[in-house]
Amino acid sequence: MSSDKSEVQHTQHAFLVAWGWFAEHIGLIQQLQAVSLKQKRYHHTPQGKVLEFLVAILAGLKHLQEISLSAHPLDRDQAVAQAWGQPGWADYSGVSRTLSGLSWEEARQIAKVLEQTSQPYIEAELKLLRSQGQRICYDGDLTGIPVSNTSRTYPNAAYGHMDDEIRLGYQAALVSLDSPSYGRLWLSIAHHPGDTVSCTQAEALIQAAEARTGLRPRRRTELLRSRIQVFEQQMAQISQRLETQKRLVQRAQDRLAETAQQKQDRQRQFDELECQYQAQNRKERPTSRLAQAYQRWQASAKRLKSRQKAWREAQRRLDKTLVRWEGQQAELSILSQRLTRFEQDNAANPEPVEAEFRLDAGFGAYENIALLIEMGYEIYTKPHSHRVVAYLRQRVDDQTAWVRVGANAELVARTGIQLKGCPYPLDVALERFYTGKTLKHSALFHFGADPVTQNPPAWFEHYNRRQTIEAGIKESKQVFCLHHIKVRSEPAIYFQECFVIFAANFIRWASHWLASQAQPAENGLNVRKLGVKRQVQVAAHVSAQVIRNSEGKLLKFSEHSAFAGKVLHLPDGGYSPPDRPKFGSLMPFFIELHLIAQPLG
Repeated sequence: MSSDKSEVQHTQHAFLVAWGWFAEHIGLIQQLQAVSLKQKRYHHTPQGKVLEFLVAILAGLKHLQEISLSAHPLDRDQAVAQAWGQPGWADYSGVSRTLSGLSWEEARQIAKVLEQTSQPYIEAELKLLRSQGQRICYDGDLTGIPVSNTSRTYPNAAYGHMDDEIRLGYQAALVSLDSPSYGRLWLSIAHHPGDTVSCTQAEALIQAAEARTGLRPRRRTELLRSRIQVFEQQMAQISQRLETQKRLVQRAQDRLAETAQQKQDRQRQFDELECQYQAQNRKERPTSRLAQAYQRWQASAKRLKSRQKAWREAQRRLDKTLVRWEGQQAELSILSQRLTRFEQDNAANPEPVEAEFRLDAGFGAYENIALLIEMGYEIYTKPHSHRVVAYLRQRVDDQTAWVRVGANAELVARTGIQLKGCPYPLDVALERFYTGKTLKHSALFHFGADPVTQNPPAWFEHYNRRQTIEAGIKESKQVFCLHHIKVRSEPAIYFQECFVIFAANFIRWASHWLASQAQPAENGLNVRKLGVKRQVQVAAHVSAQVIRNSEGKLLKFSEHSAFAGKVLHLPDGGYSPPDRPKFGSLMPFFIELHLIAQPLG
């Protein structure tokens, strides 16, 4: 690289500089700086502090104060600031004040910029999948973000299940796309209180995935229509039972009123006879009229209690049926509205896609399964209730043929099983496996065109590939420190969650861009071999010279760094930032890149 008119700087955060160049290339910096934030500017703009927060997340900083108080403070690295289009960085306290002052509207505006920046890459992957005839595969999950149980300063935090404990904090609902080029791309994240449970979020995950991709499968309206017809038949039976029970209640009321009147009449007769006996000074004998009147009054009192009990029982049955009837009316209304909406979806979707959702047992309630089926998805999940496993275990014996599907796992699979409470038959598998010396059981559910029962090992393997989202959650917490909440304002907490999943995607895109743009050299750094974790924890914290001139940009790693003797040289057509890439111009690059690159970890 020619030294003519070269600008040389030193940095302790080499890859943060390279990522700044990529951010400039895709227009991220310009778009974030254009966001309107209603905060005063002193030495640094609020938009610049937002960018600084993103860079801190890319650097994997656990705490906000590490921006200024780490061994190599980020806010003193002028080379990183310049790469990100800033004259300098603010102290961490200034970043904290800016984040704390963000409104929900401003946080959503920033999240919108991240979505717009991500969209060309997501669309390119979707087009690549469709061109290869592959099904779109989504994974969804809910992960806890705990805080201190004694804290009172986190707004709207709530107690819920997090990491197999009851903890105070928040829940983040995530959807990822199985990507041929990157292995995993995050599509969405939603912020919830800590007491949110998975089974309530299945529909929201689907809607988030469809809203982000703009694609959806054909809705299975024929199944939904048949379900409604069966439901209406069941309601007709309930209606007949309701009318019968109403008549029984009325009859019980009539008999109760009749008995109550009879008791009153016999009470009056007894009182009159008793007065006569007292006036005539007559003694009551066992067979006297007074004794017989008293016995009749006692018999009517017993009969009244019996008929009160019969009336209460009839009313209880009627109330129970009424509750069920009202619930079914509400459910029928929901199903009818769903059918209307799905018919409209199909009419507006001339090119439906094939898509599948993989979800864990927390989402495997029957109503969620039915919804995904009706929405047109191939479904891979586990049952929400442990009773399913108990039921399946009763259907196997010593003669059952188990199929080995893993080192310590076996399956027995059945197709077309109609489970009580589920409106559609499912492919069901019972799994047994050892953890140490303990034998455990679980179950798998599937609905769709894949003949999973014919190949249990493939079923087992395909479902367990959803560990990619679990690995992504682990990456978000261990690499990008999602579980270390850096702010106490809820809009800023949501904002941090959005930045974390964006950072995970951003580094994967940047890795491919750097690998494709770097000038060949014997001592060139092979970015393709660097996983996300190593880039964040090592490459973003190594020292290097940053050299710029008319020929391009060069990172020359220092002799005391992990990449000693290596360089990363990017050509440059000039010093003005390039236009933000459009979808059409990105497509050839992605197709070529898919052929030469393996998914990054």
